[in-house]
Amino acid sequence: MARLDNKLLFFTTSPRTPAKMIPEIRLLSEKFSGKQWSTLNQEKFIDELAQSDFFEGKGSPSDKAFSARDRINRAPKALGFVDLTPCVALTEAGKAFVYGKRPQEIFLRQLLKFQLPSPYHHESRNVTGTFFIRPYLEILRLVRELEHITFDEFKIFAVQMTDYHKFELIKDSILQFRNEKVLNRGQYKRFVNNVWEEAILEIHKERIAAGRTKTRETTDASLKKFIATQKSNMRDYADACFRYLRYTGLISISHKNRSISISGSKIADVDFILSTVSRNPVFIDDTDAYKAYLFSANTPVLYTDNKANIVDVLMRIGSFTRRELADKSIEELKDLCDDIIKKHKDSVINEQVAEIKSYALYSEIIDTFNEIVADEYYDAPLMFEYNTWRAMTMLDGGNIKGNFNFDDAGQPMSTATGNMPDIECDYDDFALAVEVTLQAGQRQYESEGEPVARHYGQLKKRSGKDTYCLFIAPTINAATLAHFYGLNHLSIALYGGKSKIIPLELDQFMRLVENSYNHETRPEPKDIRRFLDYAIMLCGKATDENNWRSGIQACVDMWLASPVL
Repeated sequence: MARLDNKLLFFTTSPRTPAKMIPEIRLLSEKFSGKQWSTLNQEKFIDELAQSDFFEGKGSPSDKAFSARDRINRAPKALGFVDLTPCVALTEAGKAFVYGKRPQEIFLRQLLKFQLPSPYHHESRNVTGTFFIRPYLEILRLVRELEHITFDEFKIFAVQMTDYHKFELIKDSILQFRNEKVLNRGQYKRFVNNVWEEAILEIHKERIAAGRTKTRETTDASLKKFIATQKSNMRDYADACFRYLRYTGLISISHKNRSISISGSKIADVDFILSTVSRNPVFIDDTDAYKAYLFSANTPVLYTDNKANIVDVLMRIGSFTRRELADKSIEELKDLCDDIIKKHKDSVINEQVAEIKSYALYSEIIDTFNEIVADEYYDAPLMFEYNTWRAMTMLDGGNIKGNFNFDDAGQPMSTATGNMPDIECDYDDFALAVEVTLQAGQRQYESEGEPVARHYGQLKKRSGKDTYCLFIAPTINAATLAHFYGLNHLSIALYGGKSKIIPLELDQFMRLVENSYNHETRPEPKDIRRFLDYAIMLCGKATDENNWRSGIQACVDMWLASPVL
């Protein structure tokens, strides 16, 4: 049982990406179903997870049991996908989520049932009477009534809606904030920070007055540290809610404006939810009744659970007559709808690819890279993957596959899942993995060094072709450069022999794109391979990694301009 001891809305933050829950819950069910969720089995779960082919990382080496509880006790348990008492068991909702055809639909149902307080989330003595809300339901309502909500509005105001009876108050606060924002043009960052800190001081005034400013994360009890910790929590909750709601398909994200809105095609779905789903938490003190309610895979009723509604949807998005659909079951109708949406998504992506390959988006792609570096996007890592995929597609000559996920509108939704390259390029006689990161400094080496090499080795084995890897980051850390330089000289069986990993700073990669744009003819796979081979040859001849770095720069400058390159 989790304890609510902060006067802010609580949103599950682990795993941060909803889709990553599915293989983890499946592993838990297959390996530990019927077993007690003991400390020993929690540690075993993390060991199994670390050995899986879908998980990046090892969990906390100092406290594996905590890592397991962090992965399972938060979202999977809180959203009713697993039952851990008396033994590990997959619920009906969990089975539908992990093995069913429409995980997003199930995920939506569970978000709408999530409530505070509940038998899983009890208020501490210090916050008694604070919570009475279904958070995701009320956030949907807030977005619908305000037409959109920005990340800043969410992290400052929406997280204060601990009781749905405060809805109008929170809504009015956001509208006032928007009016005041207009008066603070040119100094927005300072304005937001002042409003944010004032909100924190007001929310926690009783706690601050009592001197309870020390948090679990630190021994520092200073007010400055307390405010910084609360800011971090509020950012995390806002980000988690954005990601979870987006996975349902009801929400669109504007990365440039850092805001969410209701997807145009889903307004009827949202209006149905807001008019039919009760706002009141249920079974707060009845664990058995709450579990029965939470574990159901069929509640609450959604717009497309009504046959007439889904027929209307199909007639709007497809070329069907009412007579053609009359004898079909709801499941068959949903299958038809899913098929049409997938075909539309594929068509949109194909149209994107065609436009990209024509170099029509060259300026936009270059501008996007610059905007990413300037921190102008809500989910910069995702946009970095997506834009690099666009740039590699523009270079053309192969099958360029981005392993990030697209939404139904053909826009990037979440970054690549674990244990695969961000982008895979399949050419006739060679393969290329492309890995990107915004990490810098020592953290870049610690986070990317081993996974990049492993992904490269896996692609080499899978493709059966001569394989290369481009590692792209705004800056390349010295330890990262040295690591790849060393791997390229060593024969390591795990990575299929000597590696061929080439680190490129983003400016260098953009120069390659520029060279291809300005060249009299479009580059072919042989041109790309010639660059890769030359860079690896320079690695073999270089006196050290810094000498190689200089060679890579010369290689970039000469590509397509020199007969050698």
